[in-house]
Amino acid sequence: MDGALDIINQGWAFLEAAFGPLGPFYAIGAFGALFVALSAPALLRRRPDPLEKLGRGRSPFVARSSGETPTAAPSLRFDSKSGKDFGRFAEFLEPQDQKELSAVRLKLIQAGYRSKSAVSAYHFARFALGMTFLVIGVVVLLVRQGEPGIPTIILSVLLPAFAGYYAPIYWVTRRQQTRQGEIRDGFPDALDLMLVCVEAGQSLDQAIMRVAEETRNSHPTLSEEFEIVSSEIRAGKERVTVLRDLAERCGVPDIASFTTVLIQSAMYGTSVATALRVYAAEMRDKRVMRAEEKANVLPTKLTIGTMMFTVPPLLIILIGPSLYEIWRTIGGGQ
Repeated sequence: MDGALDIINQGWAFLEAAFGPLGPFYAIGAFGALFVALSAPALLRRRPDPLEKLGRGRSPFVARSSGETPTAAPSLRFDSKSGKDFGRFAEFLEPQDQKELSAVRLKLIQAGYRSKSAVSAYHFARFALGMTFLVIGVVVLLVRQGEPGIPTIILSVLLPAFAGYYAPIYWVTRRQQTRQGEIRDGFPDALDLMLVCVEAGQSLDQAIMRVAEETRNSHPTLSEEFEIVSSEIRAGKERVTVLRDLAERCGVPDIASFTTVLIQSAMYGTSVATALRVYAAEMRDKRVMRAEEKANVLPTKLTIGTMMFTVPPLLIILIGPSLYEIWRTIGGGQ
């Protein structure tokens, strides 16, 4: 027992002499990383479930003939065109809670990422960037001369790791806000064009298709959404469902109100042109109000900029010579 303690103490002293006071902790971290790297293949290797094979091999026509309703859950796993199976990594790259999974997928759709592997790629990017910056921070800390303190460790290792982990969240949020702003800015013009098409005698489906074509250059994001609506309606999907999906994909209150107006107009049999005319006037008023709001906020922002970049130089010019003379009079000049 004493011999083992002597070996441990000697190893501890050797690590401290080689890498500093934190040398033993570096060794423990390296051993843990090596252990995780060696055990990861065994953890990721999952035996195929016979029930899953049976479900994949079953034909949907058999289910129809037996009176069952075939249900196909949307897959959010990695797609692979080369034949490789990345499904076993989905447990580590996707949230297992259905509510969280739906929220992340909806956020990515609103940001413009609609692929089936978007959720997995999003979580993989967070994990990969966090680990990459963590490793870079540890390497920089080992290369630096001197004994690092706690603030140095936090700034060199933990802060870059957190920045890399939350960078995809910030990117997707900014992309979502930018996309929603583009839809919000181009919606009044698209609504006026849709009103002109409906009053000219076209149906609502033809008007949506025409708006998608005409706004492709001026408002490409909104045109893309209207093209999806037109394609889904032509594919035979119910119009109410298509409009509700549009409001959910965009995440803009104006689009949600617009879809509600169209659904209620179709439900109660009122004129679509009248509803569009009233709502288009309301959208124009809201656009003017948003412009006035930005104009009212502008003087406050200019005041802050003026105080930050004008007042300090002015104070230096006015008070600086007096302070210098006072300093010389007291004796600081000697």
